[in-house]
Amino acid sequence: MNAASTAAAAPAPAATVQVPRGQVDLIDFIDWTGVECLNQDSSHSIVNALKQSLRDDEGLYLASDSDEQLLIYIPFMQVVKLHSALFKGPEEEGPKTVKLFSNKEHMGFSNVNDYPPSDTLELSSDHLIENKLLPLKYVKFQNVRSLTIFIEDNQSGSDVSKIHKIALYGTTVDTTNMKDLKKIEEH
Repeated sequence: MNAASTAAAAPAPAATVQVPRGQVDLIDFIDWTGVECLNQDSSHSIVNALKQSLRDDEGLYLASDSDEQLLIYIPFMQVVKLHSALFKGPEEEGPKTVKLFSNKEHMGFSNVNDYPPSDTLELSSDHLIENKLLPLKYVKFQNVRSLTIFIEDNQSGSDVSKIHKIALYGTTVDTTNMKDLKKIEEH
């Protein structure tokens, strides 16, 4: 038996996400200094669901505080094209209706319904437990500097929403990183 046939016979891990060809996990392009989450439980914050080393720990999660809604703002260090997203959570408290807004800053619960979402995702409990990637309306996410995620409700209608993992997949757009520019002093 040669090495190729041995490798082919080995089963793939169940938790593996099938990332589309040419797409990457955009975690390395998130501007962490600007990430915000409204209505999060302070002991179960957004970093638990978004940060690389924490989001794969089943014991950690993002939880809502006063009701089931969450409003998450994720800025990127450079312009990206967003292709797909993954949301992982418990069957009961996991998100159900997820609205995504491209390049909308300073949104709050009072004005979230004033803007049409770039895309709306209706998640099933299968999406939440099976690591299923959700393709986005790619044409709406071609020039993304920031993403606002509105978790409108959860699977069971309970007062607390929980998210174990949020992963965003896409590509970077070749542009100049404005933070790398230095001011030229006039003489």
